[in-house]
Amino acid sequence: MASVTFMAILSELVPSGILPELMEGLNITEAQGGTLVGFYAIASAIFAIPLISATVEMSRKKLLLILLIGFAISNALVGISTSYNMAIVGRVLGGICAGVLWPMVAAYGMKLADDEHKGFAVAVIMSGTTFGMSIGLPIVTAIGTNIGWRQEFFFISAVILVITVLSFLKLPNVPGEKRQSSNSPLTLIKNKGVLIIILLTFIAVVANYGVYTYITYLVESIKYSGGIGLAQVLFGIGSILSVVIAGKIIDRHIKNLTLLMLGSSCIAFIIFWLLSGVTIFCHIAFVIWGIGFGALVTLFQTAVARQVPENASAVATSLQSASFNFSIMVASSLGGALLSTGSMNAMLIIMAILLAGGIVVAFLSKKTLA
Repeated sequence: MASVTFMAILSELVPSGILPELMEGLNITEAQGGTLVGFYAIASAIFAIPLISATVEMSRKKLLLILLIGFAISNALVGISTSYNMAIVGRVLGGICAGVLWPMVAAYGMKLADDEHKGFAVAVIMSGTTFGMSIGLPIVTAIGTNIGWRQEFFFISAVILVITVLSFLKLPNVPGEKRQSSNSPLTLIKNKGVLIIILLTFIAVVANYGVYTYITYLVESIKYSGGIGLAQVLFGIGSILSVVIAGKIIDRHIKNLTLLMLGSSCIAFIIFWLLSGVTIFCHIAFVIWGIGFGALVTLFQTAVARQVPENASAVATSLQSASFNFSIMVASSLGGALLSTGSMNAMLIIMAILLAGGIVVAFLSKKTLA
């Protein structure tokens, strides 16, 4: 399942590393190239809740296999695209699959673990996203820039088909859940604990992705001598540490983990603001920021699943996943607006304040994060 999330995050982010090649190959503008990521996120946010609700009774293994085939077709479509519109169709298909996959795969994994290790199971599964961003994305980007952008999409599609076969052979079958009022989105959206987790998701994602989307500008603003390459390496190390820490403590100390992650990002932003140009502190800040970023999906999907009965975990995580994707869109828009009207320092201050508010909410949420 970790290999599934590894390839899913690559499917989502692959255009960001080869925008010049896509622009030339499809004869599109930079803005149109950016929408190849945007349409994917929009499709994920729109279709997650209704499709998770519609498929709640379907076998988890059968649904996963369908989604993997959908991802493979999505990437192959982009690879053979002769027009921008054809590429958009492929990306939208991938986004729809992602909207169902993220909450479903976490719920599927929790079904395979006992109560004391459900959080650890999610941490292992979602570690694929961290390794995908830190290791997989540079590899497939190298394929796209050195061999060809079409070959990159074909390569991703082929690997996903291999994982589909392995999933068919190796993963156990888990039945879906009977559709009841207790796992209705309308019921779950009234759950106070679910709403608190969605609020914390919004705060953490807007703050972190708002800055991460413009990490190139951050590196320039703080006069970081290591450049974007070293910044991403250190950030990746912190993200891997985040996943390791989450795996060890999430089942017993989820509140402490929440405070650690929100606090880490907040401290990193303050260091960037107050100590920009001091290389050693900026090195440390990128690692600390990775700790606050790496296990966000694991943290909040585990937390929201704890607020509901077991038969409602897939729908609850779909609500959280939809809010996650919506928050990414808000983050990129807000970050762009702050940069156009102010400076990177202004963004860092505002995002640090936002995270501080999240820390207060998490600290006061004694029952939700028990």
